[in-house]
Amino acid sequence: MDPGSLIGLLIGAGLILVSIVIGGGVSDVLGFIDIPSILIVFGGTLASTIVRFPIPAVIGAIAVTKKTIFVKIGTAEEEIKRLVEYCRISRREGLLGLEKEIEKIKDEFLIKAVRLLVDGSDSDTVRGILGTEIDNIRQRHSAGRGILEFAGLMAPAYGMIGTLIGLVAMLKQLDDPSKIGAGMAVALITTFYGVILANLVCMPLAGRLDTLSKKELFVKEIVMEGVISIQRGDSPMVVEERLKAFLQAKAANKLATGSKKEGKET
Repeated sequence: MDPGSLIGLLIGAGLILVSIVIGGGVSDVLGFIDIPSILIVFGGTLASTIVRFPIPAVIGAIAVTKKTIFVKIGTAEEEIKRLVEYCRISRREGLLGLEKEIEKIKDEFLIKAVRLLVDGSDSDTVRGILGTEIDNIRQRHSAGRGILEFAGLMAPAYGMIGTLIGLVAMLKQLDDPSKIGAGMAVALITTFYGVILANLVCMPLAGRLDTLSKKELFVKEIVMEGVISIQRGDSPMVVEERLKAFLQAKAANKLATGSKKEGKET
């Protein structure tokens, strides 16, 4: 699990809460809680999102967003080392020797890739199946990002709608000046909720999903090329060098240094 998202959300919410307390005391926090405003902003944003996108797509976006918070994506360096080890096993025991490794794998994509190797699929078949899987993942992530960005655009709009509703209700009570200040405060709270939902939750998570999606797809492309290289019967050194070409020079040098140290220790 990468706690970055949760830490960021907690820091943002904590700073807002502290600012409220510093400005008016602990009792002021209750003044920022308004159930009708919450219903307008959160309910309205959800309603517009469901109108814009199919319900299964919205549910899928929630699952993808959850993955960006709670699922840790392996690094390219880790996958390269794993694939090089798989290459060594296949050279010693044949491709069928990789079957026992499947039980140790948690990533569904890598499981599928290794199974294709064990089943004796040719390189074109492996590339076709895994390439299609990568395209499907890209489309799911793109759809999830689009839904989050749309929700981020709708949240401030519903905050303004709630503000207008509150202003209308306030104007109806102009004959009682003592209620104008409280009415204005309630009217502005919906805008407050909308801005927070958009700029602390939806838009940052959409950006994070885009970043993690690129990282995950990059790692999966390395896995696909590594599996194809193993299927062709390349040596472990060739597999490692082929996959290191995907990395930036700095990362590749770091991996090479680590491999030399392991060789000396053994």
